[in-house]
Amino acid sequence: MHTSKQSQNSQIFTIGRNTSDYPSRLLDLADPPQLLYIVGNPALLNLPMLAIVGSRNASPEGLKHGHYFAQSLASEGLLVISGLARGIDGAAHYGAIGSNGNHPTIAVCGTGLDVVYPKEHHYLAKKIGNCGLLISELAPGTGPTPGNFPRRNRIIAALSLGVLVIEAAEKSGSLITARLACELGREVFALPGSIRNPLAKGCHQLIQQGAKLVQGPRDILEELHF
Repeated sequence: MHTSKQSQNSQIFTIGRNTSDYPSRLLDLADPPQLLYIVGNPALLNLPMLAIVGSRNASPEGLKHGHYFAQSLASEGLLVISGLARGIDGAAHYGAIGSNGNHPTIAVCGTGLDVVYPKEHHYLAKKIGNCGLLISELAPGTGPTPGNFPRRNRIIAALSLGVLVIEAAEKSGSLITARLACELGREVFALPGSIRNPLAKGCHQLIQQGAKLVQGPRDILEELHF
C-alpha cells in the first residue's frame, strides 16, 4: 500500500487514487477523492458494507433501532459504515462495535482525522480507529464546515452495498445520502414510523419513491442476497 505518515498525527496514513489499495467502489463517483486519509485497518475497505444513517436529533426509539440493526447486521458479517455524527450514526457505530467492544465499523468523517466532530464522539472515534477504520478526504487540521458533510455523504453512499435510513426529516443529509446511493445503483432501505412522527416523514418519502421498507435486519440480508 502506498502510504505516508502525516506530521500532525503518526497514526494517519494516505491512500492515493492510483494505488492498488484505493477502494474501487469510489470510482463510481463522478468526482472520486484523489487522496484518502485513514486511521485503522485499510483491509476493511474490501469488505461488503451497509451504511446506516439517520437524524442527529433521533428519538430514543430511533437510537435503539440504529443500535439493534447495526449489531444484528454486523453479527451476520456486514461491515457497518456511517458518518460519526450525533444520533443514529453514533448508535449504529456503537451497535456494530458490539458488547465485546472490538468489532470493526467504518466512520467517514467530515473533518480532518485529527479533528473529532462532534467532540463528544472522541472516545468513539478512538475506538473505531483501534478496531475499525476512520476515513476522510480532508487533510489533517480541517475543521467542520457545512459543505464538508454532503461530500462525506457521497463517500458513504459509494462504499456501501446499500443505505438504511432510520429516522429522517423531510429535508436532511440522510436523504442526500440515500439519493446518492440510488444514483450509484446501491440499494436503499427505510424504516417506517408513525405518521405523527416528523422524523418518519423522510423515510416514508423514500418508501414512496421506491426504497425497500424494512421491518428487521433479515429484510436487508435477503435483499442483498447476503
